[in-house]
Amino acid sequence: MGCNRKIALIIGIAIGALLVIIGGILIPFGNEIIQNTINKEGVIEEGTLAYENWIETGSPVYRQFWLFDVKNPLEIMNFGAKPVLMQKGPYTYRVRYLPKDNITANDNYTISYLQPYSAVFEPHLSVGSEMDKITALNFAAAAAPSLYPKMFHGFVNKILKKANASLFQYRTVEELLWGYEDPILKQIHSKDLITGIFYPYNGTADGLYNVYTGEDDISKVAIIDRWRNKKNLNFWDDPYCDMINGTDGSSFPPFLHNKARLYFFSSDICRSIFAEYEQKYELKKIPVHRFVVPPAALASIAENPENHCFCKDMTVSQNCTYAGILDISTCKDKKPIYISLPHFLYASDEVVNSVEGISPNKEEHETFLDVEPVTGFTLRIAKRIQINLMFKPSKKIEILSNIKKSIIFPLVWLNETATVDDETSAMFRASLTTPMTVLGCIQIILLCVGSLLLLSCAIALCVTPRVKETIKANLRMEKF
Repeated sequence: MGCNRKIALIIGIAIGALLVIIGGILIPFGNEIIQNTINKEGVIEEGTLAYENWIETGSPVYRQFWLFDVKNPLEIMNFGAKPVLMQKGPYTYRVRYLPKDNITANDNYTISYLQPYSAVFEPHLSVGSEMDKITALNFAAAAAPSLYPKMFHGFVNKILKKANASLFQYRTVEELLWGYEDPILKQIHSKDLITGIFYPYNGTADGLYNVYTGEDDISKVAIIDRWRNKKNLNFWDDPYCDMINGTDGSSFPPFLHNKARLYFFSSDICRSIFAEYEQKYELKKIPVHRFVVPPAALASIAENPENHCFCKDMTVSQNCTYAGILDISTCKDKKPIYISLPHFLYASDEVVNSVEGISPNKEEHETFLDVEPVTGFTLRIAKRIQINLMFKPSKKIEILSNIKKSIIFPLVWLNETATVDDETSAMFRASLTTPMTVLGCIQIILLCVGSLLLLSCAIALCVTPRVKETIKANLRMEKF
């Protein structure tokens, strides 16, 4: 019996060791399978999973708009009162439903394309009709002091009076967002008489993109090589700020487990920006990493010196001490347009307190991306931006003569959002998440069972001779 027990323990040790070895082998073997799959399916070329999701969004993308209704227009214009605003929305549109256009594969492992702009109103996701009317800032009248030197303000005043223009206007949501014929532009015989926050939009594109396919190096997939045939921007007169850095945000290179920052370029804000890792989430049973645009991205240069070249107007920004706003007039034909997060989230108190009716809230107003870390696919996004127009006092322009100081005035904030749909998430789980989970469970089970069997049998084998010696010793003592 003793001999048989010893043999059984040795066999148990061998089986345990074998299970541990198999479990250990499965780790690099499984990783290699995943790596090979991503190297194949993550490349942007016809026939791959990445290409199918890249050429046309599988999930609906919506843009929700909240416009700011001005409650005290006469008090502002006549007495320089603090603006009182009330947001109205959302007014929701389906966007990015058209596939990429002008797709051309290039010899240097890049692919070029246009992303057509399109917007279709979704009444069932909106608070009202596009015909709802809003009291809003008069864009052309408010921008005039910034567009023309002071010596021409008297001439500007004559044009505004001839057009019977006020500092504020009462227009429909559709007109404010997508365009209307402006009587001021008509007076100055402008070639384009239409103005609007997003005019022109439908049927346009923001320029030709050239991105890496990842065929030669998967770590470069989806990274922008050129935009509008240029490797750098020409808005900021600085090599750092003019960098086109990262992807367009819809996907990133794979294997992001240790990434603290993700960089992406947005033509809406005329610059590249970054998002920082916040925490892990589970989205439709798929593990994702959430990255958020932090305060540092729009901080003052005192808090983040890297932002020095984004500050252009020393007067409005109080010598670049204001945080949370970005002057993009350099890429908007000198129009005094400022970008911020909604409700001036993370902006300086002076900016937030310059108007009433603003309530910044991180949960509602931050921009975030939920990225699956193995593939780098963005499975949920909420891109939130506020568009503001700066206007300032002018003694020679009557409608601005009572304004006391420059005001960065909110016009609208938007939330462009998309979430992976149920069909795509099920396919994603079946092809990646579930096999990875099962493989991981098998690895753990083999390692745990093998280690337990190995240790228990080894201990038993070592203890057995001692037990025998103890029994023999006890027997000898009994004889005496």
